[in-house]
Amino acid sequence: MTDRTDKRRFASRPGDAESWIRATRAQQDDKAAGNAFTARLTIDVTAELRGRIKVVAFRRGVTVADMLRDLLAREFPATERDNR
Repeated sequence: MTDRTDKRRFASRPGDAESWIRATRAQQDDKAAGNAFTARLTIDVTAELRGRIKVVAFRRGVTVADMLRDLLAREFPATERDNR
């Protein structure tokens, strides 16, 4: 029999959750250039809503992530209090 490799190592996360969440990424977008770190947000939506979101993003020529970031930024603008 052949030895099997431990496939869990391929997708393993660092032991420290903060270092995994705040891992730096190369920022190509000027809008995100001011943010050294990003955070992942996961939400549950229906398959129908997900499809509508993807179609609208495609028609606008943007990624779903960029479109939703812009939407959230409009709905939740930064305030002076946030900058403290």
